[in-house]
Amino acid sequence: MPDPASWSLAVVIPALLGGYLLGSVPFGLVLTRLGGYGDIRKIGSGNIGATNVLRTGNKPLALATLVLDSGKGAAAALLALWLGGQEAALMAGGGAMLGHTFPVWLGFKGGKGVATALGVLLAVAWPVGVFACLTWLVTAALFRISSLSGLMSVSLAPLFAWWWTGPGVALLAAAIAVLVAIRHDQNIRRLLKGEEPRIGAKKKAEA
Repeated sequence: MPDPASWSLAVVIPALLGGYLLGSVPFGLVLTRLGGYGDIRKIGSGNIGATNVLRTGNKPLALATLVLDSGKGAAAALLALWLGGQEAALMAGGGAMLGHTFPVWLGFKGGKGVATALGVLLAVAWPVGVFACLTWLVTAALFRISSLSGLMSVSLAPLFAWWWTGPGVALLAAAIAVLVAIRHDQNIRRLLKGEEPRIGAKKKAEA
């Protein structure tokens, strides 16, 4: 794996920009509008991700959002891997995360990034992605809290990455973990207070 210090701007900038543009496609918003639910940003927590789409009561729509949000992260990294190698894949994966969480089309107010993060990790280092997904599933089964499951999966991903792949993917996983934590600031506060809703629960608005 290339040393991050040797990465060239000729690879970094196109990969980061391409990943950002692909990651910024707001599938949750598009699908809920096509499904006749209006603007997902006015439903539940106002988030554009699959967990909030589930609050419409349409499980297939929520599943489609989950798959597409994960898929765009994976697609960004895999396309960059094919065109420019592992260095480009890592940059594109990071760009996809930034695009999903801070999309220019929505005033830089996007999703919280867990699904996209898992897609990126599966693409750049599949064992890391698999163990991150398993972490999500186990945590969700035990606690039934989506935000906690997401935070646990991305928080442990840097350790999985360091064990299986080394510093390149581990640095990306660590950056992803920080970004997801920032986007979950309100969730973390509610978790500490024991007020975070469980999976499938409807919610009027997020503080």
